[in-house]
Amino acid sequence: MAAKDAPPSYEAARDELAEIVESLEDGSATLEESLKLWERGEELAKICQQWLDGAKKKLDAAKSSAKSEEK
Repeated sequence: MAAKDAPPSYEAARDELAEIVESLEDGSATLEESLKLWERGEELAKICQQWLDGAKKKLDAAKSSAKSEEK
């Protein structure tokens, strides 16, 4: 079981973000609800970016390691 304060997985954050975008686009939320959704969307976008940045660092490290081993 994941820790209560642990960030969601990339997939969970992306899926929730997609739901928020859909909710904002349909225009049925009140202004207050829209602002809360927007703020949550910003948080989720940052989480997704952190996951992507971490994955890129791992790939770059693996590429660098592979190149070092070739020499």
